[in-house]
Amino acid sequence: MLPVDEEDEGEVPFGEPSDAERELRPDIPKAPSVKTFDDGGDFSGASDLDNNTLSAFVAAVIYANVAVLLVALGPMVWYFEGMTQVGSLLLFVGVLAGARTYQTWRAWDQSREPADEHAEPEAVATDDPTDEDPIDDLAEEDLADDPADDDLADDPADDDFPER
Repeated sequence: MLPVDEEDEGEVPFGEPSDAERELRPDIPKAPSVKTFDDGGDFSGASDLDNNTLSAFVAAVIYANVAVLLVALGPMVWYFEGMTQVGSLLLFVGVLAGARTYQTWRAWDQSREPADEHAEPEAVATDDPTDEDPIDDLAEEDLADDPADDDLADDPADDDFPER
């Protein structure tokens, strides 16, 4: 049996790590610096953002937060408090806020697209003499001139029972 020291009785050696533990411990990684907005609230750090993008983002975030809050709160007021009119109104306004979030995003997305993408494409001429694809020409001729297909299409008995 080991003799028990009265001084160390009940003490557990926690606290400062030993030199060997300090050597084995990995280095703590440093997070890279991130560009943030100034704390002054004037958003001068967002100068590289387009003004329409920033306003659409802020509006969409506000609409989305209102939508999530009201869509969750409306049914709870309706069910737990028994206020059907208030609960249904909150739910309806939440759904409208969600729809407005989508409308805000779509308006921003469409404002970023070039105007020529919305125009209808011009008709492409199929009788282009430079377009030489003999396989397409053969396929079109075979479908148009096959008299056997006309005979099979007129026979109603073939439609009900396959040939064996």
